[in-house]
Amino acid sequence: MKKSSIPLLVLVGIVLSCNGKKAAPSVPETVREPASLGEKIRGGELRFGLASELSTLDPLDPANTADSRSVLFNVYEGLVKPDTDGSLLPALAESFSIEQNGLVYMFRIREGVKFHDGTTVKAEDAQFTLNKAIESKYTGFTDIEKVEITGEQELRLTLKNPDPDFLPYLTIGIVPKNNVDRNKNPIGTGPFRIESYTPQQSLVMVRNSEYWQPELPYLDKVTLVFLADSDSLQIGLQGGNIDGASVTGSIIDQLDPSRFEVVPGRSNMVQLLALNNEAKPLDNILVRKALNYAIDVHEIIDAAFYGYGEPSGSAIIPGLKAVYETALAEPYPLNTDTARGLLAQAGYAEGFPLEITVPSNYSMHVNTAEVIVNQLSKIGITATIRLVDWASWLSEVYRGRKYQATIISFDGSTIPLSPRSFLSRYTSSAGGNLINFKNPEYDRVYSQALKETENSRRNSLYKEAQRILSSEAASVFIQDIMSFMVFVKPFKGALNYPLNVIDFSVIHKTN
Repeated sequence: MKKSSIPLLVLVGIVLSCNGKKAAPSVPETVREPASLGEKIRGGELRFGLASELSTLDPLDPANTADSRSVLFNVYEGLVKPDTDGSLLPALAESFSIEQNGLVYMFRIREGVKFHDGTTVKAEDAQFTLNKAIESKYTGFTDIEKVEITGEQELRLTLKNPDPDFLPYLTIGIVPKNNVDRNKNPIGTGPFRIESYTPQQSLVMVRNSEYWQPELPYLDKVTLVFLADSDSLQIGLQGGNIDGASVTGSIIDQLDPSRFEVVPGRSNMVQLLALNNEAKPLDNILVRKALNYAIDVHEIIDAAFYGYGEPSGSAIIPGLKAVYETALAEPYPLNTDTARGLLAQAGYAEGFPLEITVPSNYSMHVNTAEVIVNQLSKIGITATIRLVDWASWLSEVYRGRKYQATIISFDGSTIPLSPRSFLSRYTSSAGGNLINFKNPEYDRVYSQALKETENSRRNSLYKEAQRILSSEAASVFIQDIMSFMVFVKPFKGALNYPLNVIDFSVIHKTN
């Protein structure tokens, strides 16, 4: 039997874009000890601004976005849940064991935990949830052979094949068996329950008075205010209309430190200039390499993010230390002469027009695009920015793949704390492979990694997959954007996790 807390990764401090530029705040490497209970004030409301609306309130909907998952973290809980140090801890399962060389997972469901509707969580609810995830072809759940109830509050999962990265899938939120409309009637077990939802305006979460961890949450209410963009977030913070928000470095420098509590951390997403590998002339590897050599990541971080950020160079975030290929931090050093030479070899000595489609609601991507347009002009490429709303981006770019290039960030929440979230989308048949990358060797290496049970060999295969993406110049992998949670004082207590979540349960006011 293995221990119930399994360390999956160790977060490291931010590696800064130096070049004589301003130093960014460091990210805590361990869980920050909260203030003593006597300093905390229970109760009150936090109004928190978000620049994008939730896509769904159903944790079993495969179309969940990163922003939705970050909020639903407070409403739903899985059999296990992530800790701030990258470990997986028992949640609705009070204990678990991994048996038969990784084929069988045994869980003991915690006694007396109640859903938000007052019903008690049973093994039948967990069985229903996992079977529904299997039916929905939720990532990772198709590898489950069967889900069985083996006793009162006991559950056994049997896999088709051993999978050393399986446990993180079980952070998926457990739902009541009899809840037929989870999107309109969200019922979880988390520290907050959803009281109301007004599309394009707000979502209100109130304290779950019967939460199984009675000391949490501290706040009585959290109101999420949906705002148009980052500028609106800044105006809301400065004007007092909201008490907190997730923002980027460009806003931090404009906030009065005497008024605001700033919590730095990674966004745990890879921002990239995604290149459609089937759109001319980007179907030519020489052209893709030329773009990589022409783009100065440090200038993007300095100009668009006020110096806050960490170059990635890979499809995986640097925070996944065990699997991140450090040799790819800067695989294509800025060299405009090399870039021009590659374009000439490809038959584009005079350059070509390039349209960069950008979702307008993400100002950080728009700002990045503006810097890239200027950089590409130095090698003769005439780049233009096409702004579209989020719905159009999803339809045209993500699903339709009708574009040349786009700027977006990919997060790892679909498979928490696993490199698969980042690497799976580049396999030839992946539905999320919006760049149309098709490489048999990549497919082979990635497939082999999924079957490898020995940690070091599996990590080596993940690194090899990253090197293939880089050598093929599949896209321009820019950075793990440094993000910040900002709160009006005296709100504090926010914690950093190695995935994109906002844990409102620990936020509180102080004396």
